[in-house]
Amino acid sequence: MARANHSVMFYGLSTCIHCKHCREFLEQNKVPFELHYVDLAEGQERDALVTAIRGVNPQISFPTVVIDGVHVVIGFQPEALAKALVL
Repeated sequence: MARANHSVMFYGLSTCIHCKHCREFLEQNKVPFELHYVDLAEGQERDALVTAIRGVNPQISFPTVVIDGVHVVIGFQPEALAKALVL
């Protein structure tokens, strides 16, 4: 059963192992999310992604997961993700 009661934005890098683990965690728990790989974006799209990340994570580190526009989980932290998503 999909967990569609949360808005989840996932910002990562396509080559980041922590991002891979975080994405797998969300997929295994059937959490729908919007995925943005910053390293694959170009130009204005990339600038907009960096600006969005900087607003919630000034260090601009990856992965950065924003849940419901309120909860921010930086790095692969399964316990923090589970708590914020009420898994």
